[in-house]
Amino acid sequence: MPPLPPITKALLLINVAAFCIDLILGPWLMGLLALWPVHSGLFMPWQIVTYAFLHGSLGHLFFNMLGLWMFGSELERLWGEKRFAQFYAASILTAAAAQLIVTSLTGSNVPTVGASGGLFGLLLAYGILFPNRTIMPLFPPIPMKAKVFVAIYGGLELFFGVTGTASGIAHFAHLGGMLGGFLMIRYWRGQPPFGGRGGRRF
Repeated sequence: MPPLPPITKALLLINVAAFCIDLILGPWLMGLLALWPVHSGLFMPWQIVTYAFLHGSLGHLFFNMLGLWMFGSELERLWGEKRFAQFYAASILTAAAAQLIVTSLTGSNVPTVGASGGLFGLLLAYGILFPNRTIMPLFPPIPMKAKVFVAIYGGLELFFGVTGTASGIAHFAHLGGMLGGFLMIRYWRGQPPFGGRGGRRF
């Protein structure tokens, strides 16, 4: 197994460290760094980034870090450190924006934590760049092409978000992360809405 590239490794270490610190400091850290709705009175600008390094449970952390390792490592080796960091940042920022819009519309006062927005952006990129690569997800444990896997997960997130099922999960933040990743790829390729028809490919 090739060594972890530096940005992916750093993200894994920071997330694990933040989880351990959160176990000690508890509500104080959550109140300061989680993404709170704008109308809650607890929102701070830095939370649009810091929320992505907190997790609500060990399982939440494990599955997000597993996905970051699976998809992020290969994408960073392909893109390089700078481009990978830019892509991940774009995904977590658009995920935060989507969640803030949803909480404003619904009046929710529940904070959001987790790297899932960034992970869904990486997942989308993996499906675009390696569409026919066969992967074996944990749920369901059925081999499938990456493009099928991405389509299924994206469709489920949209369904759960619209219907309000599987509550307690920020489905629109996940979709926001995918949107940010999609727009970043379009930007790099010089494709609409950022450029002419059919820019460079990477």
